[in-house]
Amino acid sequence: MISQPSKIFAPGLLDATVCLVSGAGSGLGRETAMELARLGATVIGCGRRPEPIEETRAAIEAFGGSADAVAADIRDEDAVAAMVDGVLERHGRLDLLVNNAGGQFLAPAETISAKGFRTVTELNVQGTWNMTHAAATKAFIPQGGGKVLSVTLSPHNGMPGMVHSGAARAAVENMMRTLSVEWSRYGIKLCAIAPGQFDTEVFRTKYPAQVVETVPRTIPLGRLGRPEEMAWLIAYLASPAGDFFSGAVLTIDGARDNWFGSWPPQMQMGEAGEPPAEERR
Repeated sequence: MISQPSKIFAPGLLDATVCLVSGAGSGLGRETAMELARLGATVIGCGRRPEPIEETRAAIEAFGGSADAVAADIRDEDAVAAMVDGVLERHGRLDLLVNNAGGQFLAPAETISAKGFRTVTELNVQGTWNMTHAAATKAFIPQGGGKVLSVTLSPHNGMPGMVHSGAARAAVENMMRTLSVEWSRYGIKLCAIAPGQFDTEVFRTKYPAQVVETVPRTIPLGRLGRPEEMAWLIAYLASPAGDFFSGAVLTIDGARDNWFGSWPPQMQMGEAGEPPAEERR
């Protein structure tokens, strides 16, 4: 019996579901892994470094959940194949793949070397392909179905300083759309989830203080996302309620994709909340 229930979903919603979550050692990946486990899923967390994913496994087992941890570099095709084989050997099936692992660095486009660009695209695009292809060919196609949820980025307009990541995440979103058509005949559903700025430890500690302080004001809802909100969306899509979602890009960013900042824009307001007469048009 799991002693730490979900705040949102019914107990046992994902009983007997086997989930593989990449980048499960911190942030959104860890919270996702824990929420899936709270709902009864067996969760296999993977990441390049063993210590963080072991911490996630221990946290899940501490509240009575079922978890496993596998250290693997998703850019390594052979390592990914071996990991999926191991999941099937230990657990008998795989029902959900969450492609959460990714990364980038902030830099002006003219300073990004070929190696730097390739590093980002290999992790975000090739790594996602390696995981998705292995899950499909080894598990989902033979068993007649499965789900893939790949994490990308919002906003979808141009992102100065992030050309490599913007290009990579756009490629992943198109990959999910294309495969949702090609693999529909196998019962495989694929979606992309595009989160905006979330209140994670990485955001609070790795970004400049000025960015941390000002970013919430760029979001129409006026705040950062909470990691559990991302986890709840993934849990919903993993459940039977998500069975008709495929080929979609679901943006979860407090409306930042649509508008930069609050509305109405900050200005001196006149009577009845109207702008001064000289500013009315």
